[in-house]
Amino acid sequence: MTSSPTMRAITQDTFGGPDVLRLADVARPEPLPTEVLVRVHAAGVNPVDWKTREGGGMAGVLGEPPFILGWDVSGVVEAVGFGVHTLEVGDEVYGMPWFPRQAGAYAEYVTAPARQFVRKPSTIGHDLAAAVPLAGLTAWQALVDAAGVEPGQRVLIHAAAGGVGHFAVQFAKHLGAYVIGTAREAKHEWLRSLGADELVDYTAVRFEDAVKDVDVVIDLIGDGVEETSTRSLATLRPGGTLVAVPSGVSPELVAAAEARGLVAKPYLVEPDGPSLARIAALIDEGTVRVEVEDVLPLAEAAEAHRRGEQGRTRGKLVLNVAG
Repeated sequence: MTSSPTMRAITQDTFGGPDVLRLADVARPEPLPTEVLVRVHAAGVNPVDWKTREGGGMAGVLGEPPFILGWDVSGVVEAVGFGVHTLEVGDEVYGMPWFPRQAGAYAEYVTAPARQFVRKPSTIGHDLAAAVPLAGLTAWQALVDAAGVEPGQRVLIHAAAGGVGHFAVQFAKHLGAYVIGTAREAKHEWLRSLGADELVDYTAVRFEDAVKDVDVVIDLIGDGVEETSTRSLATLRPGGTLVAVPSGVSPELVAAAEARGLVAKPYLVEPDGPSLARIAALIDEGTVRVEVEDVLPLAEAAEAHRRGEQGRTRGKLVLNVAG
């Protein structure tokens, strides 16, 4: 294990745009009992990262800067604290530690409870594995735990080509659903290769005019300018469920859903080692593919945020930390 008391990390001293992110030397953490120290090889970049950087997202949980962003980790166990029985030094692991509290994944080392990490998929490298935890768990928990998707159901997934969306398409198909996705036409062929049965170009048609009688809507956009969640109620059959991921559900949305005999529920991902292990198995058996649009060096975290905020990424962006 390295003897240096410091490590490289991307930190910020104030809320703001991508330029507030800076590379710095900070104190290297040490594992407490039941924790592991992981040398980070790669860190995934997610919308919650840039929202938090600006003062939204999980800023209310993290508090005022300085802090280190990032929750997606793929790396190698460097040290274990007292009481750790599930992992050993040298294990290649991935995880989404501490969410929504600070994990500090944009750094060379992180510490977290051992059971928030599991062995990473063996068939892919760290750059791909780092793209999985937050997006993969969000998709899995939304479909399985929040919506209870069953074989034969019709599932509509908004933003199907994004980081969470491309996993949701594959997981829903694995669960036996008929999968409908919204995405720009240029991404339809790729999404069909992932298992989508039907696709709607939201730039060419209003999705609620093209889709009817679905059992579950996984809304990865939310009730912003386009009011995606509210509009989605018209696509659901009686008794259907809307899971709104990024923006939650307003009292007005809940009331509108209830008036139609529907359920609208908010959702926030949480660390989940057993589900991550299941996802790793699906990846290793070839059932699920991981899409990474680009891998950037840790020092270019600001550029990763700029690109991510444009909302046109196919799959995920990842920071290579180990070099």
